[in-house]
Amino acid sequence: MSDERRRPRRGGLEGNLRTAAVWTQVRDLAKERQAELSRPLRVLDLGGGTGGLAVGLAEQGHSVTVVDPSADALASLRRRVSESPAAGRISAVQGDADTLDGIVATGSVDLVCCHDTLEVTDDPAATTARIAEVLAPGGHLSLVTAQRVAAVLSRALAGRFDQARAVLTATDGRWGPTDPAPRRFDRDQVLDLLGRAGFTILDVRGVRLFSDLVPSALVDSEADRLALLELEELAATDREHPGLSELGTSMHVLARR
Repeated sequence: MSDERRRPRRGGLEGNLRTAAVWTQVRDLAKERQAELSRPLRVLDLGGGTGGLAVGLAEQGHSVTVVDPSADALASLRRRVSESPAAGRISAVQGDADTLDGIVATGSVDLVCCHDTLEVTDDPAATTARIAEVLAPGGHLSLVTAQRVAAVLSRALAGRFDQARAVLTATDGRWGPTDPAPRRFDRDQVLDLLGRAGFTILDVRGVRLFSDLVPSALVDSEADRLALLELEELAATDREHPGLSELGTSMHVLARR
């Protein structure tokens, strides 16, 4: 397992170091938008996999379509959904960004969640353009994708200076053919992609600034975990701490079409 994915998992979106900050932002955005529209949202979870986020949103009352190319992931999603009271508000479709035209109608979605997916697409620019097409006027995008700087730092701290140099200099932000990540982005690259697709950026945050670097032995109590989550939240905001936020393993961007 790579250094970037070695953190221990805890149950629930709010209690998991990998998902807590992102879930809070998405949940709050969905609540605000639901109040504005006076109805539940129509959500597309692109690359939603086994449906952790989808179930959370559906249990808030929203209708969620999960689109993922993996039949195994969707099978796991269906098993998870069967145990949720929100099962009737979740649908699962095998596909990807290239097949969205046949899955959701243009301008029919209020919120698109594209988490840990943009980096695995063949054409990120085409993907962001397709996302923009399916969003209704005023619709929102929650995008989580891998950042380059964090990988440079983690490789250097692991003593893999050759890999750190490769990540820093490679166009795709990878250290070579054994790198498990297909692509990493610089902050400006992502903002440019979204701008060209017609999005207005609302918020940019770093995700997992410290939790992927702190040894798990130092987070062995609930108090430690909560303290780390609080520190992550404090340092994550791009507007207040732009230098720190770029150290996150991922970036979380909220944007409006």
